[in-house]
Amino acid sequence: MSTPDDTIRFSVSLPRPLLDELDRRVVGKGYASRSELVRDLIRERLVEETWERGDAEVAGVLTIVYDHHQRELTQHILDIQHRQFVHVVATTHVHLDHRNCLETIIIRGQPAEIERISLEIGGLKGVRFSDLTRASRLGH
Repeated sequence: MSTPDDTIRFSVSLPRPLLDELDRRVVGKGYASRSELVRDLIRERLVEETWERGDAEVAGVLTIVYDHHQRELTQHILDIQHRQFVHVVATTHVHLDHRNCLETIIIRGQPAEIERISLEIGGLKGVRFSDLTRASRLGH
């Protein structure tokens, strides 16, 4: 009987150009081996599929940079975060300079709700950068 921590070896056949590209990525991204890169690629795809299905609770980190001098922007950001169905787990706020703040907002909930909050906040006047990093629980 296998356990989740068992590692199974298997072979994969690849055309030479694809293998060369894989090896470039191993080196370029600092991976110790092809296996480490392939595991990360599989995990990334599983996270994407979980978000696409939309039927499981997931997590995301919304990173924004905004002009804190923009009138009422901070209040709008807070109002959006307090809506139901999306759970803000934590936020981190950093002053980058006199005008700009960087904030990370860790959110847990259904994919559609997290996407909605990301779009709402990212679309506010005064938000200069917005990026959502998607995550999910993986037993792999």
